[in-house]
Amino acid sequence: MATANYSLVTEFMLIGLTDQPKLQLPLFLLFLAVYVITVVGNLGMIILIRLSSHLHTPMYYFLCSLSFIDLCQSTIITPKMLVNFVSEKNTISYPECFTQFYFFAFLAISECHMLAVMAYDRYVAICHPLLYSLMMSHQVCSLLVSGVYALGLVEATVHTVCLLRVIFCKDYVINHYFCDLVPLLNLSCSSTYVNDVVNLAFGTFNVLFPTLIIICSYVLIVASILKIQSTEGRSKSFRTCSSHIVTVGVFFGSGAFMYLQPSSSNSIGHGKVSSMFYTIIVPMLNPLIYSLRNKDVKIALNKVIERTFH
Repeated sequence: MATANYSLVTEFMLIGLTDQPKLQLPLFLLFLAVYVITVVGNLGMIILIRLSSHLHTPMYYFLCSLSFIDLCQSTIITPKMLVNFVSEKNTISYPECFTQFYFFAFLAISECHMLAVMAYDRYVAICHPLLYSLMMSHQVCSLLVSGVYALGLVEATVHTVCLLRVIFCKDYVINHYFCDLVPLLNLSCSSTYVNDVVNLAFGTFNVLFPTLIIICSYVLIVASILKIQSTEGRSKSFRTCSSHIVTVGVFFGSGAFMYLQPSSSNSIGHGKVSSMFYTIIVPMLNPLIYSLRNKDVKIALNKVIERTFH
C-alpha cells in the first residue's frame, strides 16, 4: 500500500533538445530532413538487397539487418521528437514512455552486437576466403542474427522490469528528448542501486565484448591487407576499414559515455549530445558508409533502375 501511495506519476514531460523558442522551427526542419534521409537510405538498402540476387550474401544479409535496426530505432525516437518541436506541451504517458524505452534498448543493444557480427564476417571473408562459404553458411548467419536479437530482447526486458520497480513520486520532467534510462533514473525517489548495477554490467558487456571482437577482427584484417601486393588494393581496403572503424567508434564511444557511469554522476547536457550520435546521426550515416561507397551496391542500384524504367 505504501508503494501505491507514492506512485503518482501517470505521464512525463520531455524537455527536448532546447527550451529556446527561436530554435524550435530550425531544429524541426533539420531533424525532419535527417529522418527523411535515414528512412530513404535504410529502407532503400533493405529493398535493394531483397531485389538484387547477387547481393544475397552474408555481408549484405547482415547489412540488411543493420538497416532494419537503424530504421526502427530512428522511427521510435525521431517522430515523437519532431512533434515535441511544434507542440506547446511535450508530454508522454507512462506506458508510452516505457514502451519507447523498451524498444530503444532492444534495438540499441542489438546494433552493438550486429556491428561485431559484421566485423567477424569481414574477418572470415578476408582471412579465410576458402572456408568462407562453410564458416558463414545460411544456417550460421541465421543463428548469429537470431542470437543478436535474442540478446537484445533479454537485456531490454531485464532493464524494463528493473525500471518498473522504480517509484516516481516527485518530479515528472525528463531532461531529454526521449525516454532514456539515465534521465528516468534521475527522477526516482526510490533507490536505483539495482538499476545502476544492471546498467553498468550490461553496458560494460555491450561495449567491451563487441569492441573486443571488432578490434581483434580488424587487427587480423589489417595484417592480411598488408600482405596485398597491389598498392591500390591496400589503399581501397584501408579506406573501407577506416570508415567502419569511425562509425563503430562514434557509436560505442557515445554509448559508453552515456551508460558506463552511475546515473547520479551523469551530465544530462552532455548526455543529450552523445545520445544524438547513436540514435539519430549513426542511423543516417550507416547506409552511406556501408553501402553507397560499395561498387556492388552501385551496380545493383543501376540494374534495379534499368529494370524499373525500361
